[in-house]
Amino acid sequence: MESFGAWSLLPTLVVLGMAIITRRTIESLMAGALVGLLMIDPTSVVTQGSDILLSVLGNDTVTWIILVCGLFGSLIALLVKTGGVLSFGDAITKRIHSRRQSLLATWVLGLVIFVDDYLNALTISASMKKVTDRFQISREKLAYIVDSTAAPICILVPFSTWAVFFAGLLEENNVAGNGMGLYIESIPYMFYAWVAAAVVPLVALGWIPNLGPMKAAEARAAAGQLMPDGVDDTALEVEDTGAKRPHLLNFLLPIATLIFFTWYFEIDILRGVIVALAVTLVLIASQKLLSFNDTFDTALDGFKAMIMPLGTLVAGFTLKEVNDVLGLTDYVIATVQPLMTPALLPAVVFVTMAFLAFATGSFWGIFAVAMPIVLPLAASMDSHMPLVIGALISASAFGSHACFYGDSTVLSAQGSGCTPMAHALTQLPYVLIAAAIAAGIFLMVGHL
Repeated sequence: MESFGAWSLLPTLVVLGMAIITRRTIESLMAGALVGLLMIDPTSVVTQGSDILLSVLGNDTVTWIILVCGLFGSLIALLVKTGGVLSFGDAITKRIHSRRQSLLATWVLGLVIFVDDYLNALTISASMKKVTDRFQISREKLAYIVDSTAAPICILVPFSTWAVFFAGLLEENNVAGNGMGLYIESIPYMFYAWVAAAVVPLVALGWIPNLGPMKAAEARAAAGQLMPDGVDDTALEVEDTGAKRPHLLNFLLPIATLIFFTWYFEIDILRGVIVALAVTLVLIASQKLLSFNDTFDTALDGFKAMIMPLGTLVAGFTLKEVNDVLGLTDYVIATVQPLMTPALLPAVVFVTMAFLAFATGSFWGIFAVAMPIVLPLAASMDSHMPLVIGALISASAFGSHACFYGDSTVLSAQGSGCTPMAHALTQLPYVLIAAAIAAGIFLMVGHL
């Protein structure tokens, strides 16, 4: 494969620059992918570009994400339309009497729903936005809290989708010992996740002030505009007609079904959401909450509401494929390899892989590339293996948390009712604070 060296960074820099200037996500990603295709072979942009798009859309993971997100949109839309979300909002609001309590309750829910980051991001944002709206909290702040308890919490629990994936990777790389056992050993060293989760209550309590774009978003919300400009939240928006609320069970039973069957089917959220939808349809039919036509029109509207985030994810996967052809991951790892001494290794691994996860929007895929390089290097240096693995997996969580076209970021924004760019820019100062603290801890512990 032809080596593009430092030029392999160019498409990602184009994406970041254009995204900051235009505040448009899909267009920026496709522009970056186009630049990459022109670099690879200017004479075959159309053929290579179409081949990559077909391979992305034919990818099992992408198909799975489209189904999960679309069906989640349908489930949320039905819970909204039947009043289940309002019932939950009423029940929670009776126990919550301040904006601090509403933000802390959102954080606690995020700690409880740890099975999967998609489940976390979509369920909590849909459940809590009517509660936080009552206290004039910006949708960006809600999205930040939801996103901060998605991937960061999922990696700290050994029976989440993330744990299952990374334990499998560790087994594949023939690391000494059982893959899941080594994953569990590494959990205390996943410093980014611990710090990111701990920063949230400090922000909720106001001990860490609103910074930069978040300050502007909160000022706008205080003036009465909770959502940023350019957001269409109508398909998943709750309309409070003042009518008698359905029983709270109409909300709790589908959500409990979703969580239980996601766990029951070996952490497969697709099967979990299908069963939850079936239970919701039975509840609607048995209580005659909606007509047959209204039920399926609402489900279809919910699926359609996910088109924008799904477009962002497909564009992100396309850019990742282009970056793979350019050899971005291999170039960055080869560049920093001379810096890897036993003491520096954990911090260098965290910073390097965090940058790659952020730049490529790949929070699992690039680690399948990196582990066969990093783990033997750590073993040859006699580095503390759980610490190095903790640094690798922390970097993955950082990427998922910070990347503005990452799946967790996009879904947290969509569920909360703000744009991915508004969410990414408002949470960036807090993400960078957590990353800087985590990098410092990796550096310190590495020397110890």
